[in-house]
Parts: sequence; structure tokens; C-alpha cells
Amino acid sequence: MVRKIEMKPVHRRDMIKIVGAGAITGVVASLLPNLAQADAASAAAAVKKAAGGKSPASGKITLDLPQIAENGNTVPIGFEVESPMSDSNYVKTVHVFADKNPSPDVAVFHFTPGCGRAKCSTRMRMAKTQNVIAVAEMNDGSVYMAKSEVKVTIGGCGG
Repeated sequence: MVRKIEMKPVHRRDMIKIVGAGAITGVVASLLPNLAQADAASAAAAVKKAAGGKSPASGKITLDLPQIAENGNTVPIGFEVESPMSDSNYVKTVHVFADKNPSPDVAVFHFTPGCGRAKCSTRMRMAKTQNVIAVAEMNDGSVYMAKSEVKVTIGGCGG
């Protein structure tokens, strides 16, 4: 059996409404990625939560970051925390944050005295120039923090 589909003409005003709705949708969709970025306040809240409400001290953490990253897709990051890593004195957790990524939380690393060293390196994606923050929690409850800015350029042309 053949089914016949009857097509109706689209009036000029209806076509203008359809095209206008598509244009508005395109503009809104292009703005959404910019809205989905963390800010300094959300990064500070994430740091405060990771620190358990304590005020982090400076020192003990050494960040290994490039000052300028020509490709934001794979930015090498690394850290080392000074600790004897003994049963009585060791690093429990290290949190890594980026204050302008869609979510400030980047990674969490857990350590035990059996690890020997509290050191790690990895790569992360960065959309733009921003601060990378590391927060280390020790087994005695003390908290340390280090922060460093990484400038992300696009193709080495600035950004």
C-alpha cells in the first residue's frame, strides 16, 4: 500500500520565526561554555573544603609547572611534598585545583607511609591562563598549600 504525504507550504512569517529561533539558540549555545567555568570563589570554596575548614600553611609543597604552556590540551603538572613518609609523619592526601576550569577539582592523590615519597606527575587540560593550587593534608591534621600560575598560549601566539 502506498501512502501519500501531502506537503503544506510554509508561510514567510513562519519561516522567519523558525530562523530567528535557530539564531537565538546558536547564540545561547555559544555563551554556555563561558558560563561553565569555575571562578576564584568556587576554587576557594573547594580549597576550604579540602582543608577541612582549616587555614592552609605555605611551604612543604613544591609544584613543577611550566610558566607558559603552548598547548592547553596537555599541560604537565607535578608536585612533591616534603615528608619522611614514616608511620608517625606522612602525607595522607593531595588535592589539585585549577581556578578557571569548568570544575575547580582536578585530581586527588592518596598516599600511605609505604609510598616512600609523596610525589606525583600527570597532565591536565587547561582552557586559559589560570592558577593551579595544590593542598596537602598530613596525617597529623595539618594542611599545606602551594599555588602557581600557568599562562596558556594558543599556538604560541599569546592568550
